[in-house]
Amino acid sequence: MPKGQPVAVPDDGLTTRQRRNRPLLMVHTGDGKGKSTAAFGLAIRSWNQGWNVGVFQFVKSAKWRIGEQTVLERLGELHAETGEGGPVEWHKMGSGWSWSRKEGSDEDHAADAAEGWAEVKRRIAAETHDLYVLDEFTYPMKWGWVDVDDVVETLANRPGRQYVVITGRGADPKLVEIADLVTEMKHVKHPFDNGQKGQRGIEW
Repeated sequence: MPKGQPVAVPDDGLTTRQRRNRPLLMVHTGDGKGKSTAAFGLAIRSWNQGWNVGVFQFVKSAKWRIGEQTVLERLGELHAETGEGGPVEWHKMGSGWSWSRKEGSDEDHAADAAEGWAEVKRRIAAETHDLYVLDEFTYPMKWGWVDVDDVVETLANRPGRQYVVITGRGADPKLVEIADLVTEMKHVKHPFDNGQKGQRGIEW
């Protein structure tokens, strides 16, 4: 893709503008570090364009607050105060989803994941967000907590102009097949290999 020019232009009857504005399904997978980090960077870029951003964390505990959450929620507050950027919502399972009135259970991860996906489906049908970050969503599919075929059908037929980015190792081949952009993070070196634990400002 030299100088931002596509290698080939498909004979699909679309104008350059129409093709450029098609909503994308993106997958960040692989064993290397940086899948979620890249997705949250994309969320910040989308916020700057005034997009409505929804983040849904499917594995990390609700008790663990990562740095990107603080930044994006503050950007959402800035939008509410000044109109700059776009609205931001951040939801994570573990102690109950933000929209749920029930307490939630740390043990019932499968039910929490199913509930989270059901809410994402409702929001996609209602065209609630411009960008959905489904963080670590490959794992509920891999573990059988969420039906892969349901995910594929929902995302392939989503209405309007809704962008979706999914992160996590071992992305299902069916998901990879329908995705527009797939990046595989390759593990080459990591401080963990030499017994070094995560660092403030790097891992969180």
